[in-house]
Amino acid sequence: MQLYCNSLTQYSRLKTREVKIGDLLLGNGHPIRLQTMTTTDTMDTLATVEQSIRCIEAGAELVRITAPSKKEAENLLNIKNELRKRGYNTPLIADIHFTPNAAEIAARIIEKVRVNPGNYVDKKKFEQIDYTDAEYLEEIERIRERFTPLVKICKEYGTAMRIGTNHGSLSDRIMSRYGDTPMGMVESAMEFLRIARAETYHNIVLSMKASNPQVMVQAYRLLIQQMDAEFGECYPLHLGVTEAGDGEDGRVKSAAGIGTLLEDGIGDTVRVSLTEDPEFEIPVCRDIVKRYTTRASAAAHIPPADKIPYSPFTYKRRETFAVKNIGGKQVPVVVADLGKLQKIAPKDLESIGYKYDEALDKWNISDAAADYVFTGNVELDFALPGTLSVITYPATWALAAGKEKHFPIFDITGYVNAERKSDVLNFVMIDCYGDATSINDHTHLDEIANDPTVVLCLSSTDQHAMPAVRRMFMELVNRAIQNPVVLITDSNWQTTDEHLIHYSTECGALFLDGFGDGICLGMTTQSYKMQSAGTQDTSGRNYSSNTTVEQFINSTAFSILQATRTRISKTEYISCPSCGRTLFDLQETTAKIRSVTHHLKGVKIAIMGCIVNGPGEMADADFGYVGSGVGKITLYKGKDIMKRNIDSEIAVDELINLLKENEAWVEPA
Repeated sequence: MQLYCNSLTQYSRLKTREVKIGDLLLGNGHPIRLQTMTTTDTMDTLATVEQSIRCIEAGAELVRITAPSKKEAENLLNIKNELRKRGYNTPLIADIHFTPNAAEIAARIIEKVRVNPGNYVDKKKFEQIDYTDAEYLEEIERIRERFTPLVKICKEYGTAMRIGTNHGSLSDRIMSRYGDTPMGMVESAMEFLRIARAETYHNIVLSMKASNPQVMVQAYRLLIQQMDAEFGECYPLHLGVTEAGDGEDGRVKSAAGIGTLLEDGIGDTVRVSLTEDPEFEIPVCRDIVKRYTTRASAAAHIPPADKIPYSPFTYKRRETFAVKNIGGKQVPVVVADLGKLQKIAPKDLESIGYKYDEALDKWNISDAAADYVFTGNVELDFALPGTLSVITYPATWALAAGKEKHFPIFDITGYVNAERKSDVLNFVMIDCYGDATSINDHTHLDEIANDPTVVLCLSSTDQHAMPAVRRMFMELVNRAIQNPVVLITDSNWQTTDEHLIHYSTECGALFLDGFGDGICLGMTTQSYKMQSAGTQDTSGRNYSSNTTVEQFINSTAFSILQATRTRISKTEYISCPSCGRTLFDLQETTAKIRSVTHHLKGVKIAIMGCIVNGPGEMADADFGYVGSGVGKITLYKGKDIMKRNIDSEIAVDELINLLKENEAWVEPA
């Protein structure tokens, strides 16, 4: 195995053990399975059954149901019997929290149990404890004693198990030794896996979930490396970004994390954690996975990567020099593509964050305003906003009056042979190992290497485009070429969700590895026409009435940068999906909080349904809004409780007060 996958250039599924979940086979090359989790009260048998059926009919191959205590675990039998009576044989999964006895009951009833090693037997009290080696081993032995009975029951009943580590709920013991790190997540799962293997129990799936896709991706890669080194084999992997949120942000964050791993053949089942009805998660899962159902090995002309000149387990941005505001230590730029417009007027710039006030003769600029606009051969006949520059084809650039704000874009051969170039900034396009690539495109690299005016624009016409572009980044690093790079990605998909997933996977995977100093998204002509006519995503949102294609693409670009933590331009929400233990209407509350806080650029707010996992899962947030009882909310700053058990009717106002008290609030414009 090469580090964490079979190949970084040739698509190939990672070999994993085969696991049986009821009649469903997982891992070992079987199709990537889709799953979701119910949001109903587990004690409401009929509501849970009806919602499970909606999920199954949407395409769920596994359905997870929360079982926080013995009574819910016992009621799983009634739910299972009713589903079987209605002709649905889809395997069910019990989601276990703190209680081993609930797990042991559930394991005798349904096909799979999920345990979180961070809070199953182990302690999570947010305490700093220094463990001696002897004390640490004593705690592991205590876990062995409490966990082994469940392993034996699962082995006896043929029940599968997921050992599901969450970044936000690592135990105090793990935190004391490894800190809040991907390696801590891996070791947390490995401890439980070693106990199971000692009992010759192997019907196991593992997951490494985090609300931060960067942490999530690194943890899965480390887990694969660790399993291979210690056991010489890998167990199937359940992929997901936990508490991803809702709408566009939830889809982008999920696709960036899950798609990055699927691109390298990693993953045997996926769940997208959206703050929406669970049946809406399944089509998003399907859109992510279907990209790989017919994926063949990448073309042989992508050179193999015998040695990786960067660490895939830690984030470090590729070193580049700055060309104007691109590269160096500056945040990635956004390039808006208006090249398909026949004429461009000031009003057209509204879609990319610039609104012209004619009466005052000034531009209003949003936080999500593009830095550059590509206009193709269209000449602009109006004064531009001060923060916006224009990219055009060389012939149009040569005629442009304001050269200080207009810059040319060439293909690499055209640039090498061009008689006239900008003295300040030139964009140079490279098709990375694509079908249409001239062999000279890559040999010309040395001719433009470290040209202080050149920003490279990398894309690929290869069907396996992301690895092709990543391989070119390796070439740049190996040749010590430090020109900044704008990632260019076109989509030829049809629906809004398909575009979101395509962009987020292709670009998100590269940004998560520290590659990219800018982003430019576009659509093929056919897709552009279809999107302009109006398409809906899986939650029924329609972009045709008020949202232009250009606005959608610009928003997506900023969402990808936000999800990969490379450029923060808006408030970030860490919001869990509802489940049977949620103590308020999570979707309604999330929408309400978003409506009054969306202008707080860079602030991370967690909206968590219950006290069970809330404080741990929101560990990455600045502020937290957590259900603590029926109609009661507890507010957090970081991991510290600030206001306990306040009435839900005034809780949003109290959250705003908390933001004000901590100087995190600004009045909306």
